[in-house]
Amino acid sequence: MVTIPFFVLNILLFLSSSAATPESGADHDLVRSSCVHASYPSLCFRTLSSYSGPANTPRELAQAAVKVSLSRARKVSNYLSTSVTGYNKRERVALSDCVEQIDESMEELSKTLGELKHLRGETFEFQMSNAQTWVSAALTNEDTCLDGFEGVDGKVKSNVKRKITNVAKVTSNALYMINRLNESRGRHR
Repeated sequence: MVTIPFFVLNILLFLSSSAATPESGADHDLVRSSCVHASYPSLCFRTLSSYSGPANTPRELAQAAVKVSLSRARKVSNYLSTSVTGYNKRERVALSDCVEQIDESMEELSKTLGELKHLRGETFEFQMSNAQTWVSAALTNEDTCLDGFEGVDGKVKSNVKRKITNVAKVTSNALYMINRLNESRGRHR
């Protein structure tokens, strides 16, 4: 039986554990290089570098960005749905309209995610156009939600504005990732 000196064993263990680091470093580098020109680069990096699913390619990164946006929109919709009662009529109407807008955004983002998951070479441009249109529509819905609070003052408006603005920022970053994916595909033909 061959015995390996303890210090050699430690060196081998260190080297084998550090060999796994470049892969995660490469993922981190993809996120960093992809987010650098996003509308909200630090938010992009923070949300996508902490994303738990696969994000090893520009396509997976675009999907991750849409999933982040969809998740945040879902949380805001749930928050707004439970907050509709207890305010004056004007606030209730604005909140109710906003829930509808965010629900439409979630629908658009879900369609986008489905399209990104099933990209095909022969229909790539059409699918990317759909994805870009749907994410743009989601952004418009988010803006429309905020427009409904014109003339409303106070805590309700500021809470909704803060939450919707956050969703709009991650949605804007998702659109950037989709545009980036579309452009990178065009360069590799």
